[in-house]
Amino acid sequence: MRSIQLGTLIFGGGVAGMWLLDELHRAGFAALLLERFALGQGQTVACQGIIHGGLKYTLHGHLTGSARAIRDAPGRWRDSLEGRSKPDLTHTTVLADFCHLWRTSTIKSIVGAIGAKRGLRVAPRTVEKDNRPAPLRDCPGEVMRLDEQVIDPVSLLADLAAQHQTRIAGYESVSFEQGAVVIDQKLTIHPQAIVLTAGAGNAELRATLGLDPQIMQRRPLHMVMLRGDNLPRLCGHCVDGKATRVTITSHNTSDGGIVWQLGGQIAERGVNMSPAELIRFTQAELQHVLPQFDLLGGRWATYRVDRAEAKTPGLLRPQEATAQREGNVITAWPTKLAMAPHLAGKIMALLPPAKGSGELAWPDDLARPNVALPPWETAASWTADH
Repeated sequence: MRSIQLGTLIFGGGVAGMWLLDELHRAGFAALLLERFALGQGQTVACQGIIHGGLKYTLHGHLTGSARAIRDAPGRWRDSLEGRSKPDLTHTTVLADFCHLWRTSTIKSIVGAIGAKRGLRVAPRTVEKDNRPAPLRDCPGEVMRLDEQVIDPVSLLADLAAQHQTRIAGYESVSFEQGAVVIDQKLTIHPQAIVLTAGAGNAELRATLGLDPQIMQRRPLHMVMLRGDNLPRLCGHCVDGKATRVTITSHNTSDGGIVWQLGGQIAERGVNMSPAELIRFTQAELQHVLPQFDLLGGRWATYRVDRAEAKTPGLLRPQEATAQREGNVITAWPTKLAMAPHLAGKIMALLPPAKGSGELAWPDDLARPNVALPPWETAASWTADH
């Protein structure tokens, strides 16, 4: 069985692991990332791709801990997407350079929209009616622009994977034996540090390592997708009171079409609904948040995904990315796609200094994982409007 010495071994090929791999390589660490399934499978490819800047965490009218943690993210990501800083993400697809923010006509939503303007690096700006996208042209009240970019998570992972082909490998089984990691009974790795960035998979990995798997929580979502032949592009948030009533992002399909991903309160309230119930509920919601826009003729589907995070009292959303070290094992969750750079910095601060060369020979006895498909390419069935 082949044996290698390694600085850092990463488990999990989502945005957290892939961003960290890039950081480690540039810092001179010999690092290898292992992915059991496909890169990004689970949370990363299922997310909406918004580089949040804290808007949704200021709807109470004050700057929360979550907003503070994430408010610098849009600028950090924009620098990488435009090639001004590393990682170089100039081959990542930017689906929208900004989001729109609008409100329903209720008093509560007016209060929420005012609260959303406080304490942000990226603050909303009013959009004149003639410059609004078609679905928002006749919305009552203000429509605002928010400079939160929307990216294609699949292209992000493909971009990073292309830069680190010799540092990414797939595997089927793993065991941990006296500090060594045995992969598929083919390769024994002796790492200085092990970093778990596998999302929900962190629980199983921790159990295999003999660590408590109960430090993780899962908060489920039930997302909705809408496809249509003439569906326009729209990315943004409809604010109602202290919550994001619906978040809409537009993505490209493999057949050249457009699909809307629908999240926000729709996805949270839909957890206890069947797909048919959630689709009916979403159709009614869109009549309220896009009152003048005709969505007839579309096809609908749903998917479920769990947000895997560090456990908090009351199972509330963690306010920022989490990295926890136990011996030579670091367990990490970014909480949000946008927080991946922040999380990588936290992990780097917990690692021992790099030893030896940052170059690593490709473990050619292991397969290379592909990037996972987005949920609209794997949905089993679509429901047509009637």
